[in-house]
Amino acid sequence: MIVQRVVLNSRPGKNGNPVTENFRMEEIYLTDNINEGQVQVRTLYLSVDPYMRCRMNEDTGTDYITPWQLSQVVDGGGIGIIEESKHTNLTKGDFVTSFYWPWQTKVILDGNNLEKIGHLLGCSRVVGICGTHEKCVLLTSELGFDAAINYKKENVAEQLRESCPAGVDVYFDNVGGNISDTVISQMNENSHIILCGQISQYNKDVPYPPPLSPAIEAIQKERNITRERFLVLNYKDKFEPGILQLSQWFKEGKLKIKETVINGLENMGAAFQSMMTGGNIGKQIVCISEEISL
Repeated sequence: MIVQRVVLNSRPGKNGNPVTENFRMEEIYLTDNINEGQVQVRTLYLSVDPYMRCRMNEDTGTDYITPWQLSQVVDGGGIGIIEESKHTNLTKGDFVTSFYWPWQTKVILDGNNLEKIGHLLGCSRVVGICGTHEKCVLLTSELGFDAAINYKKENVAEQLRESCPAGVDVYFDNVGGNISDTVISQMNENSHIILCGQISQYNKDVPYPPPLSPAIEAIQKERNITRERFLVLNYKDKFEPGILQLSQWFKEGKLKIKETVINGLENMGAAFQSMMTGGNIGKQIVCISEEISL
């Protein structure tokens, strides 16, 4: 059968901004035959995430994710439905997910590498930082945040002092750069930085994680602030119970979900470029097949 896929067409360079043309869509032949232990899956949704920017370089700078290769299919988080199975624990009609899903309309995958889909933790005050008024309103009106700061329009340091008069105890850092420096400067003794991402630094040739400036590093050490990297692949054993817990919170109305969905495999590059410049609200997703709704 003929399927469509997206390959890496070119690299933006370590100091360059990704563009749609870095990706190319093409057609390939996919065999109708699958081997024992494999499944043929139709792709439903693909995820676009900031960490992928590192995979566009010849060297990701890490030992836990590999670079995408030129003219080879791109991969990332995905969800699909099994159309044919030769795996004992997976059957036709099962929804499955993988962290290494090819950007392709249909794929043949090793069934053993797939997972079947099947103020909650005590924070007294939650504050979000984002780049538009629309996102700030969303955080406070729908998603349960106590306050939101527009870093493009407001003085982050002043607003953070007003929003967190007792200081910051936990900082989930997805940004890096000046914003992170500002937050860290207002953190309390024995507080914690969860280092998940550094999107402001991904278009620069710097090591990961980027080192803190001497002044901010001094604050970190003086106040005994931990700064630990959060690597999702270290928690594979928690994926299934995590999804079940999140699903339960969602069903109970305790968890809100916001997504920006673009349709069509041909728009993967545009979705990636938009995500890297803040064009998405919530999770950036590309819908590949609309025949079945989740």
